[in-house]
Amino acid sequence: MKTTIGRSDKADFPELHLLDIDIKIDSGAYTSSIHCSNIEEIEINGESLIRFTLLDPEHDFYNNKEFSTKNYSSKMVKSSNGISVERFLVQTEIIIFNETFPIHLTLSERKDMTFPILLGRKFLNKKFVIDTAKKNLSFKLKNIK
Repeated sequence: MKTTIGRSDKADFPELHLLDIDIKIDSGAYTSSIHCSNIEEIEINGESLIRFTLLDPEHDFYNNKEFSTKNYSSKMVKSSNGISVERFLVQTEIIIFNETFPIHLTLSERKDMTFPILLGRKFLNKKFVIDTAKKNLSFKLKNIK
């Protein structure tokens, strides 16, 4: 049975040190994405890796912590304006509805967007059904003691 998720919620991304961060459920997007700044591909000792800072200084959860990983790939993504761009893709974990799931996130500069994280169809598929009249269902469940 699929869990009902609302149009927006809050989730934890423990490997990224983000707790109760706002997420938007976006059935129009195939991949999930996270707002980052200073995204760059670098080479150290002959190994390629990406380096990025989550969010930006204007965001409440910004901590100026730089992340880097060798475990990434790149993917062509068609943005909401129909233009295809290459984005880096990282795998991490999301905790939502008190369950931990693996998730792939594209790194995107979403500075002008209301929600720093979008959950797309690839993640939602076979796990959730969306009720657009509701929000924060996972967050409410998390806070029931």
